[in-house]
Amino acid sequence: MAQRGNQINQEIICCTICLDLLKHPVTIPCGHSYCMDCIQSFWDGKLIYSCPVCRKSFTPRPVLLKNTMLAALVEELKKTGLQAAPADHCYAGAGDVVCDVCTGRTLKACKSCLQCLASYCDKHLQPHYDAATFKKHKLVEPSKQLRENICSRHDEVMKMFCRTDQQSICYLCSVDEHKGHDTVSTAAERTERQRELEGSRLNIQQRIQDREKEVKLLQQEVEAVNGSAEKAVEDSEKILTELIRLMEKRSSDVKQKIRSQKDSEVSRARELQEKLEKEISDLKKKDAELEQLSQEEDLNKFLQSYPSLPPLSESTESFSINVRPLRYFEDVTAAVSDLRDKLQVVLRDKWKNVSLNGTEVDVLLPQPEPRTRAGFLKYSREITLDLNTAHIQLLISEGNRKATLTEQQQCYSSHPDRFAVWSQVLSRESLTGRCYWEVERRGGRVSVAVAYKNISRAGWASGFGFNDKSWALECDQNSYTFSYNSIDTPVSGPRSSRVGVYLDHRAGILSFYSVSETMTLLHRVQTKFTQPLHAGLLLYYETTAELCKQK
Repeated sequence: MAQRGNQINQEIICCTICLDLLKHPVTIPCGHSYCMDCIQSFWDGKLIYSCPVCRKSFTPRPVLLKNTMLAALVEELKKTGLQAAPADHCYAGAGDVVCDVCTGRTLKACKSCLQCLASYCDKHLQPHYDAATFKKHKLVEPSKQLRENICSRHDEVMKMFCRTDQQSICYLCSVDEHKGHDTVSTAAERTERQRELEGSRLNIQQRIQDREKEVKLLQQEVEAVNGSAEKAVEDSEKILTELIRLMEKRSSDVKQKIRSQKDSEVSRARELQEKLEKEISDLKKKDAELEQLSQEEDLNKFLQSYPSLPPLSESTESFSINVRPLRYFEDVTAAVSDLRDKLQVVLRDKWKNVSLNGTEVDVLLPQPEPRTRAGFLKYSREITLDLNTAHIQLLISEGNRKATLTEQQQCYSSHPDRFAVWSQVLSRESLTGRCYWEVERRGGRVSVAVAYKNISRAGWASGFGFNDKSWALECDQNSYTFSYNSIDTPVSGPRSSRVGVYLDHRAGILSFYSVSETMTLLHRVQTKFTQPLHAGLLLYYETTAELCKQK
């Protein structure tokens, strides 16, 4: 109980400025007591004399007289062994924000007040929590830059923002040199800028999610390449063991080239993965910076820092990643198998007249185009039409393989992928590797095409062959015309109701054939495809086109 009494007495006889025992105690008109030297130092150089605790002002400067009762109490308590305030105060050191009220050995400030433009330790901050006068004051983390919130011209707190000049101003500035400018309160400007900042963060976070998804797709592609390559090596080795005495060196070469191609593909995917991961890292860093700024409580500091932020750059690259479900090296296995069959014939019938010097299997070279329809049909694909892309005057039937141009509009739901101008449609399936399909047409003109998925859906340039995202062979009753990027090339060839399309995506080969009793090449394109392709049909007048189902 005596200990509790000493604690109470200690609180009464401590100066709230130096936080030590009162020395020559004086009591000012509001009733609070301080060391005479402390309160005099606090008032020196000021025009208004106020209490550090309750902030009550006095005019003129009060005459200070020693409080003999407190002085006697201090002396009495000193005799009992009470010498100073508790030793666990956190004193200010180098770089700390100091309390503006403490004198002598000052304490670290725990908060700064944007209205008082002063910083306080825990003890001197208490009136801001207790007194109703200070309840609406804005407290922030301790700051040494409080004077930056004061207008250097009018010595007023800058509570307004000039949007015209992009700077913080005080009220007098708004009616003086900034008169007629677009001005708002700093709080309103902060709210608007905070909204923009949050929008930028959402954009960054969405891009992070998109890039993380693309990284996962790349990882899957790497696994698919590795698995396909190892399977190709295994199959090739099994075939070549039948000719081990004559083809031992070729077996080693095939494995080496497959793995070299695998390494090249894996290296390409990993390089792209590193780019994506770096972009993710940069975006996260940018997001952290924006988050730190969004938490800034000092309105003017926030607004002064905001314009200096570099704008969020748009991604300079567009990545289209497609994990190909087909085996990457199936052509190698087929080539080696074909080589085995031919060599068996050679060994049996023509060994004496054949030199093996020219036999070479190179996985990097494109395979020759088939010469017969049976050869093409080995690469046939079952293709269906995507209803979400079909123009509203196209009737899709026969299991989504047949398109008919009608005068009546179809009851299709609204979809962003639907073509709005041209009566055309894309396939549901994306095409990579080597593919072959046939189109049977009836009636007037039909364009048989291939196109990237991101071809425009509206405008004149969205038609197949009128842009750089599609290649089209227009088939009329008496003529053919090939179109790419609005450049038309007349094509000669036998008339047929059926057109065959051969695609070697990796080699960049696209060929159109007239299909009848024989296969006649109409037009061949050699280019570099940068995305998966989709088959397309463009119909004119009352015509019908059907993707043939191969038996």
